Amino acid sequence: MTRKKPTVQDLRAKKGKGQLTMLRVFTLDEAAAAQEAGIDVVSVPPDLVSHPDYRRVAPSLFSMTGVDHRSAGTRDDYLRFAGKMLTAGADAMYCSGSLATVKFLADEHIPVVGHVGLVPSRNTFTGGFKAVGKTATAAFAMLDEVRAYEAAGAFAVEIEVVPVEVATEISRRVGILLWSMGAGPGCDAQYLFSEDILGENRGHLPRHAKVYRNFAAEYDRLQRERVAAYAEFIADVTTGAYPETRHVVQMDPAELATFRRGLT
Repeated sequence: MTRKKPTVQDLRAKKGKGQLTMLRVFTLDEAAAAQEAGIDVVSVPPDLVSHPDYRRVAPSLFSMTGVDHRSAGTRDDYLRFAGKMLTAGADAMYCSGSLATVKFLADEHIPVVGHVGLVPSRNTFTGGFKAVGKTATAAFAMLDEVRAYEAAGAFAVEIEVVPVEVATEISRRVGILLWSMGAGPGCDAQYLFSEDILGENRGHLPRHAKVYRNFAAEYDRLQRERVAAYAEFIADVTTGAYPETRHVVQMDPAELATFRRGLT
């Protein structure tokens, strides 16, 4: 039997009661695998969550989507986009924009997830792609930011590359859900990218990532097999080994004779 898809209320009820699992997935195959494996929450691109087959393969995955706020347009544009995504099958919207935008969406009953710590779209204000909250002053500022997200109406916030002690103490003091990406086990969910788990990432591997499989090596093997198969096809065409009789349609001999007699 397919498990029930959790609601925002269901997720909130799990606050402080253990760790949820969360993945960033990019394909229907990954979504289907997350569904079968029993992942709780996924973050998915808009074109995936709105795919006509998405909910067929991922009926019970709580699915968050969103866009970089720098390309979202006005708040009204963002609201229209959120409505479109929720109607298509999303359960929540990620918002990297201002607290005012988060409140604007939350006031319209859009389930909103914010972002603190290392926020890629705002990394220039925190010194680039590095840990955030390593001083007491920065840690207090982050606590204030999380509380502000909660006051604005967000039900969860992604907390990325933050010292484990800071994330843990913040999580103990707020009602909002904290989804950890490199912020330790003191939060409410552990969030990784599928491409890191599967070993597909050929670039920089984040400190918090854990590799469970080596898909990159398998893809390399498949590419070598692809090239070899193409080369064999070329050789067969060159030598006449392809096509064989079984690869073509042949005419009835009587009809062929009639056809040839009529040729000039």
